[in-house]
Amino acid sequence: MSTRRRFLQKSTLGALAAWLPASVRAAESISLQPPFALATWNHGQQANAVAWELLRTGSSALDAVERGVMAVEDNPEVRTVGLGGYPDREGNVTLDACIMNEKQQCGSVAFLQHIRNPIAVARRVMENTPHIMLVGEGALQFALGQGFVKENLLTPETLVEWKALRDHPDVKLLFNIENHDTIGMLAMDAQGNLSGACTTSGTAWKMHGRVGDSPIIGAGLYVDNEVGAATATGWGEEVIRNAGSAMVVEMMRQGRSPQEACEEIVRRIARKNANYRDFQVGFLAVDRSGRVGTYCIQPGFTFACVDHSGPRHLPAPSML
Repeated sequence: MSTRRRFLQKSTLGALAAWLPASVRAAESISLQPPFALATWNHGQQANAVAWELLRTGSSALDAVERGVMAVEDNPEVRTVGLGGYPDREGNVTLDACIMNEKQQCGSVAFLQHIRNPIAVARRVMENTPHIMLVGEGALQFALGQGFVKENLLTPETLVEWKALRDHPDVKLLFNIENHDTIGMLAMDAQGNLSGACTTSGTAWKMHGRVGDSPIIGAGLYVDNEVGAATATGWGEEVIRNAGSAMVVEMMRQGRSPQEACEEIVRRIARKNANYRDFQVGFLAVDRSGRVGTYCIQPGFTFACVDHSGPRHLPAPSML
């Protein structure tokens, strides 16, 4: 890469770090009152609607995030989560998910096939085993033993799209909604306890066996009841390399606001990648005071939140 190109990239990142228009700081002005829930992307609204019905009647944050993202897993129109999710190169729908509560107890499944609600399996791993993560065939056998039903997750609509992609492998999917809309959800209940959940079918056209950041505690999700919580979306490999969600929470522990913390980690990822314009990474965070932060590389990432003030759906500020 030329010296001039390096200079331009550093100059751009430096300028973005020093200045952001007030209009893109809408997220930073949001302060939620418990109980509350917030979730990534447009389908976060569906998840929040389910979670809010539980939270407003006194349910735990853990129940709220599990049931909230399950509603999205059950929705075949969402092509990157659960039933109807995009398959890998070989036509297999493989799912990843993790869940974490206020005691930092957590559970995770990865490369799970034939079970539409991996988040519920992840919770069973947390509550019914001495382990944190189960993967592949072992995760499937555990789920079946827990009473989950094996089914075909590749819907006819998604199959048609997969065949089109298979027959035209040169087609490049967009990095925002079409290929990276993992759902991550954070909630605080009336008792002041935080929990989080993250679930996905992963990047479309991935290699068979690939696992992204979503089921990895500290990458796709992290909860610390003393500080706050964060969840990630986008190109999972970059989130994993930087322990993204844990780093956002750690920035908050050191005194950064949720917004400052999200911006710091997104910029850190961009600084380490000359091709940062070619992928999406975004974070959504909340601290114990209910202050919200969110930031991403590419425009297009949105988030939803709800408390007694009602539901809101907003764009996240972006670097580009």
